[in-house]
Amino acid sequence: MNNTLRLSEIAGVGHYVPNRVVTNADLTGLMDTTDEWIQERTGIRERRWFEEGKDTTANMGANAARKALEMAGLTPDDVQLIVFATLSPDYFFPGSGVLLQRELGIQAPIPAFDVRNQCSGFVYALSMADQFIKTGMYDTVLVVGSEIHSSGLDISTRGRAVSVIFGDGAGAVVLRPSTRAEHGILSTHLHSQGEHAEELIVKEPGSNRNNRVEYVVANELDMYPYMNGQNVFKHAVVRFPQVIKEALDQNGYQPQDLDMLIPHQANLRITQYVQQKMGLPDSKIFSNIQRYGNTTAASVPIALSEAVQEGRIKRGDLVCLAAFGSGFTWASALIKW
Repeated sequence: MNNTLRLSEIAGVGHYVPNRVVTNADLTGLMDTTDEWIQERTGIRERRWFEEGKDTTANMGANAARKALEMAGLTPDDVQLIVFATLSPDYFFPGSGVLLQRELGIQAPIPAFDVRNQCSGFVYALSMADQFIKTGMYDTVLVVGSEIHSSGLDISTRGRAVSVIFGDGAGAVVLRPSTRAEHGILSTHLHSQGEHAEELIVKEPGSNRNNRVEYVVANELDMYPYMNGQNVFKHAVVRFPQVIKEALDQNGYQPQDLDMLIPHQANLRITQYVQQKMGLPDSKIFSNIQRYGNTTAASVPIALSEAVQEGRIKRGDLVCLAAFGSGFTWASALIKW
C-alpha cells in the first residue's frame, strides 16, 4: 500500500438514460398542468422514465459504468471499489452497489457501498472515492449515480408541483491516480444542515413504526416526495455560490478562472441565478435539465458525461461540480481536468 497522498483524476465518464421520453405535453393528460407552467417554473421540457422489465437502478448504473470504463481503457475486472449514489435503490436492502457488482460480472469480492445523500449524493460519493485514491488504498474506483424516480411520484394534479420535476437516468465516472502533476481532483467540500430535513422528504416507509406496512397502507401520501419549494429555492441560491467559492478560494482561483461549472440539475431558474451570481457566461455553465429533468444523484455525472462528449471540457480545463439538495446537504469538487 502506498501511503503517500496523491491526486485522483477522472479517467472515464459515461451515462445512460431510458428510451422512454415523457414531454410536458404528455403530462397534461395525467394532471392539470401546461407546458408553459412547467417551463416557466423549472425550465424542463421533457424527462426520461424507466421501462418496467428493462431498466433498474443497478442496470442503468451498469450501462453508464461500462461506457466510463471503456473510455478509461479498463474492464469491470479492473474495478477495486464501487461507490453507488442513489435515493432509489432497487431493494430496501441490500444496496444497489452490490447489485451493480453483479450486473458488471465482477467476480472478485471487492467492496461496494451505497451513498444516500440525494441530490448531493454523487459529489459526496466522488469525495469518498477520492480519499481512497489519495491514501493509496485503491487505484481504480467506480463512482455511479443512478435513479428511478418515476415509479414513486404522485402523477396527479395533487402531486404536480413535485412530479413534473423528476426524471430517471444514470451517470458514472472512473477514478484513477493522476499521472500529471497538479491535475485531478484538487479538493472536495461537503456540508449538511439537518434542521431542514423535513423540507424535502419522502417520509415513509420509515422504520420507526411498530407495524410499518399497515401504517404505509393507511398513510399512502407519506410515500410520495414532499418539497417546500420556496424554502428549498431560498437555501439553494445561497449554498450553491458559497460552496463553489469555497472550492475556488481554497485553491487560489477566481470565478473567472473556471472553464466549466456543472451544477446539479435541480431547476433551471436556480442554475441561472447561480450563473448570474458567479458572473459566468453561457459557455462556462452546463445545463441539460431541459431534456432530463432532475435526476438527483445522477444529474451531475450525466451532465459531466455529456459535457465531455460534446467537447465542452478539454484537457487542462478547470471544472467545478456543485450540488444542493435534501438534508439539506450541499457539496462541491474542483477538478483540473
